Amino acid sequence: MRRPVALTAALLLAAAPAGAQAAEKPAGLMSPNPGLMIWTLLIFAALFFVLKRFAFPPIVAAVEAREQALEAAIEGAKRDREAAAKLLAEQQAALEGTRAEAQQLVAQARASAEKMRADALEQTRVQQQELMDRARRDIEAEKSRAIADLRREAVDLALAGATKVIGRNLDDAGNRRLVEEFLATVPPVGAPSR
Repeated sequence: MRRPVALTAALLLAAAPAGAQAAEKPAGLMSPNPGLMIWTLLIFAALFFVLKRFAFPPIVAAVEAREQALEAAIEGAKRDREAAAKLLAEQQAALEGTRAEAQQLVAQARASAEKMRADALEQTRVQQQELMDRARRDIEAEKSRAIADLRREAVDLALAGATKVIGRNLDDAGNRRLVEEFLATVPPVGAPSR
């Protein structure tokens, strides 16, 4: 730090006699003054040397540091953009996978609903068939009971009629057996005759 100050002081002292000479001779702006030119060049060279030695290295270092920081920021931005693009691609793939899974679930739900509907229809058909079979059995049982009741009634009527015709009361059990044997040989109504 002492050297630049000493150098600057020496230059200023050297420039003082040139300034004194300039005061002695009035010169025009366009007229060349060799002494002033030499001192201007010497001051410029000294100032350039001082600036090169002490000012330019920190300025250049700051500019280079700024340049490196900018390059690092640009590289970071590129990496971040690539990472964002990668994440976006992963998210889109995950979204497509989720969409495919949702479509699969919907298809499974439809298939399950269709199966349940078919099962319900089949169960209804089976229940309907069971009801029809039970109704047929009940009808047949009622028909058989009605025919049996009708036969009993017919036997009773035949016995009552025969008793009146013959005029006497026949043995109830024997008469009943005789009429039942006769009715057993009679084909039921609607049956083909022998």
